[in-house]
Amino acid sequence: MLKIASIFLALALAGCSTGGRIADQLNTSKNSGPCPVVGSIYDASRYVKFADADKKIYTNIAYTGEITDVRLFCRYTGETPLEAEVEIDFAFGKGPMGEANQVDYPYFVAVTRRNGKVLAKEYFNTGADFGRGKVTSKTELVNKIKIPRADESISGVNFEIVVGFDLTAEQIEFNRGGNRFRLDATE
Repeated sequence: MLKIASIFLALALAGCSTGGRIADQLNTSKNSGPCPVVGSIYDASRYVKFADADKKIYTNIAYTGEITDVRLFCRYTGETPLEAEVEIDFAFGKGPMGEANQVDYPYFVAVTRRNGKVLAKEYFNTGADFGRGKVTSKTELVNKIKIPRADESISGVNFEIVVGFDLTAEQIEFNRGGNRFRLDATE
């Protein structure tokens, strides 16, 4: 029975591996508080680019993207700011009007207060390679995120880290309208 419990514990712990830099460096001591809430902004979690912006139909799609998951790792270190890193899972699609096999997708990571006030925001690009097909995915790591606590008595729960694609006004309007195309959509 002890052997079975040991094997189960080893398997459970093996499933907790993340590969993130902070996650790899964590020791067994607990954080002095919770990590900030993390997530993608619904209106900015999908990216659809049409070849002709006036024709919002499947046959006019050039490229699509979706943020499929976001994970946060954080570490309290005394009086210094809370340090965090975010892993973002992306899925990308190439539509009927997509011509390039290498496409950059702009996205952002922002630190906010729970009331929505943006404290810091950085922009990034992630590339998709469609050389082997019309659908691809990848994970991006954004590290060295500093959460500006006034002092060590301020908990990470007072902050949020949000991610999303850096979209045009037309793309945001398309998303807010509830429109979407699956990455593997067919006519």
